[in-house]
Amino acid sequence: MNFFYISVLLLNLVTSSVQAAEIYITDPEHTFVSFSYKHLAYSIQTSRFDKVNGTITLNDQMDGGTIDIDIETGSISTGSDTFNKLLRGEDYFNSEKFPVAKFTSDKVVFNNQSITSISGELTIKGTTKSINVEVSNFACSRNFITLKYMCGANATAKLSRSEFDLGKYVPFVGDEIRLNIVIEASRE
Repeated sequence: MNFFYISVLLLNLVTSSVQAAEIYITDPEHTFVSFSYKHLAYSIQTSRFDKVNGTITLNDQMDGGTIDIDIETGSISTGSDTFNKLLRGEDYFNSEKFPVAKFTSDKVVFNNQSITSISGELTIKGTTKSINVEVSNFACSRNFITLKYMCGANATAKLSRSEFDLGKYVPFVGDEIRLNIVIEASRE
């Protein structure tokens, strides 16, 4: 008899935790990743990836979740067709062989129902490294145009491009990359 009640209790716990998770899908029109680096000590250049998509899962208490993001490396946009082609090539992102860079969170840190930081693993060109992402803005509400419930964020991270086999011309072209992440996602 006790086994039956314990089974029902466990089933209710599993069911309520599944129901408590809210899934958000990124909006392709308002989600992108840009990156900046020093160029020959003359300037700080900025480029971006135009195709970023993913899934964000948040619990209903807004104190836990997971984030999975895919960045299409072939969607790099520098403002120059020649430079885009160079960065898609084998010396840099090798987009033909590695079409997707991937970020998977292992910890989402909240403070008063707002995400403050995210840690996880970033994979570029088959190399996976731990990365910390600092969130400067996070908000959720109903979108008054689409009437969908949405969350959005702005975040930054730093990484060494040479650690991901992207280090051509280091140190003349800076090794440190600053990522700027803009994301908006709609609840399913």
